[in-house]
Amino acid sequence: MATKSSSNLSELYLEENKDQIYDNALAEIQSFELPLGTTLRSVYDDQPNAHQRFMEKLDACIRNHDREIEKMCNFHHQGFVDAITELLKVRADAEKLKVQVTDTNRRLQDAGKEVIAQTEEIIRCRVQQRNITTVVEKLQLCLPVLEMYSKLKEQMNVKRYYSALKTMEQLENLYLPRVSQYRFCQIMIENLPKLREEIKEISMSDLKDFLESIRKHSDRIGETAMKQAQQQKTFNTSLQKQNNVNYGRNMHLGRSRILESKNEITLKRTFEEDDEHEEEVLTAQDLVDFSPVYRCLHIYSVLGDGEIFENYYRKQRRKQARLVLQPQSSMHETVEGYRRYFSQIVGFFVVEDHILHVTQGLVTRTYTDELWNMALSKIIAVLRTHSSYCSDPDLVLELKNLIVVFADTLQGYGFPVNRLFDLLFEIRDQYNETLLKKWSVLFRDIFEADNYSPIPVANEEEYKIVISKFPFQDPELDKQSFPKKLPMSQSVPQIYIQVKEFIYASLKFSESLHRSSTEIDDMLRKSTNLLLTRTLSSCLQNLIKKPHIGLTEDARHAAEGEIYTKLNQKIDEFIQIADYDWTMSESDGRASGYLMDLINFLKSTFQVFTHLPNNNNDHAAMSGKVAQTACMSACQHLSTSLMQMLLDNELKQISMGAIQQFNLDVIQCELFASSEPVPGFQGDTLQLAFIDLRQLLDLFMVWDWSTYLADYGQATSKYLRVNPSTALTLLEKMKDSSKKNNIFAQFRKNDRDKQKLIETVVKQLRSLVNGMSQHT
Repeated sequence: MATKSSSNLSELYLEENKDQIYDNALAEIQSFELPLGTTLRSVYDDQPNAHQRFMEKLDACIRNHDREIEKMCNFHHQGFVDAITELLKVRADAEKLKVQVTDTNRRLQDAGKEVIAQTEEIIRCRVQQRNITTVVEKLQLCLPVLEMYSKLKEQMNVKRYYSALKTMEQLENLYLPRVSQYRFCQIMIENLPKLREEIKEISMSDLKDFLESIRKHSDRIGETAMKQAQQQKTFNTSLQKQNNVNYGRNMHLGRSRILESKNEITLKRTFEEDDEHEEEVLTAQDLVDFSPVYRCLHIYSVLGDGEIFENYYRKQRRKQARLVLQPQSSMHETVEGYRRYFSQIVGFFVVEDHILHVTQGLVTRTYTDELWNMALSKIIAVLRTHSSYCSDPDLVLELKNLIVVFADTLQGYGFPVNRLFDLLFEIRDQYNETLLKKWSVLFRDIFEADNYSPIPVANEEEYKIVISKFPFQDPELDKQSFPKKLPMSQSVPQIYIQVKEFIYASLKFSESLHRSSTEIDDMLRKSTNLLLTRTLSSCLQNLIKKPHIGLTEDARHAAEGEIYTKLNQKIDEFIQIADYDWTMSESDGRASGYLMDLINFLKSTFQVFTHLPNNNNDHAAMSGKVAQTACMSACQHLSTSLMQMLLDNELKQISMGAIQQFNLDVIQCELFASSEPVPGFQGDTLQLAFIDLRQLLDLFMVWDWSTYLADYGQATSKYLRVNPSTALTLLEKMKDSSKKNNIFAQFRKNDRDKQKLIETVVKQLRSLVNGMSQHT
């Protein structure tokens, strides 16, 4: 019983539990939130009749919901009916209102059509007005730009390039930024650099034409400037003469009036000629248009390329200067060649001086001075070379006059010309040489035409004619009656006349050299002495050597002695211009210029001996002996002079570099001696003249003191000709130099033994010198 009760309770509990499960499943289905798969699976996975029972539960639930819905509808049905009734009543009123609104809208649309049309017209007009205003404003901005661009094009067409650049600058900085958003503005901006380049190219082309023009007209410009300088000089000379006349009026009134009238006529004529020339003579600006260079300079300055233009201009002018300074090969043949050469150079520098004074920085005084110094060196070299070809004294004199005018002209433009006047002194010597050659021929002709008989004079008139040519005075001769004979032949007054002519010719060259009368007198005295002592003396010697005229042995010896003396004096003149840098660190690598000039002089001098006339074998042998003696004497004198130069007491210091340079000069002397300048020497006889110098220099160049001291006094010594006192003197000078110039710094740093050797050598040399003095 108890067991049965328990069984019933379990079944009852299970039954209730299943009902609860079905209720939960229905609740889950109604919620629509949880997935239905799990819920339905819980229903179908149960007991076998669970599906049927679940459906029964579901039907019961549906019936409950239907009853609730019916209750709800019954409760609200009356209100729904009332609302439908009210809505039907409003429907009729809504239809009436719709009709009224539609009619009102139609009438309003009809009434607003005209307003809309007018409003649209007003809107369109206002848009047009706004657009017009905008266009006017933009045109007001664009028109100045277009006007400036049109102005730019017009300036380009009329070649006003500088103004065009200014217009471009205004366009870029002022006008174009205002309208940069427009396409035409961008086109303008792109064209402006092209226009600038076009202007640069055009201006550069004009500059090239200008440079070509001044190159063609430089000779005419120079000729004009030289004429003006010459006229100014003539005017100043005439004015000075007039002042001199006025100054002397009180002292020589009668004579002065005559001279004054003559000078006034001369001065008047000079002024009239100057006026005529002034009408004909043109200035550089009249001959050449300088506007291209001004324009090009301004253009490049505006473009910021002023430095490029300056460099180009100076480079081109330097090239033209080199061309101008290059003479023609035949320039020395005629004076016109020289005149054209000088005119071109003057024209070049007149243009540069004009450019210097009218432009700012295109050329500077430093630049023109540098260019002039370069040109002056070239001019002097050219004149020195070409004038050496001139054998006609008249041509040399005309050259001198041209150089004076050339120098005066350029000096008037501020260029220093002192070196040109120094060159004239060189040319003066050459002029004197040409005069001496010319007068040598005249003397020879006079001597050959002379009969060497006393001049007969038959009466007083003939005597006065002779005396007027030659101021001869002899009281004893004056006491004699006519006819009588003068104690001289016809050649004497003729020689006297030619000597006077020589002095006049020499004096012509001294004019306008800006030298004092004392200097001019010295020049005349020197040239006249050469005429008498060399040219006339040579002619007389040649005359005496003729077979019909004998020459004593004493006179011949005197003449030979004079040759040796003059030759040595000439060597001394060259030695005096030697300019050694005794403290140089190393040599120049070539012989000194003065020594090469001296050797060339000796070569040309000894060549003259080979061309002396030889009438017989005895005379030929005698001439050869004189030449050999003169050559040996010259070499010995040169060697002695060089040695004295090294040992001069006033020379305190000598560097090793100076010794090396001196060695190069001695080598040239040895080469000259070995070249056999005069034939007839045996072996190295002539070279032995320099053996003392050679051994001394070798000793110092090789620094072979150990050999010298070891072999001293032996006949086979390598340095037999080196006197200890000479070596000591030179070494002391090198020691003094080393103390200040550190010549032996390397020795002290790298090899202390050599420094000690120097001190040792000095001590040993002093002991040798002292021993020699004691022995003496």
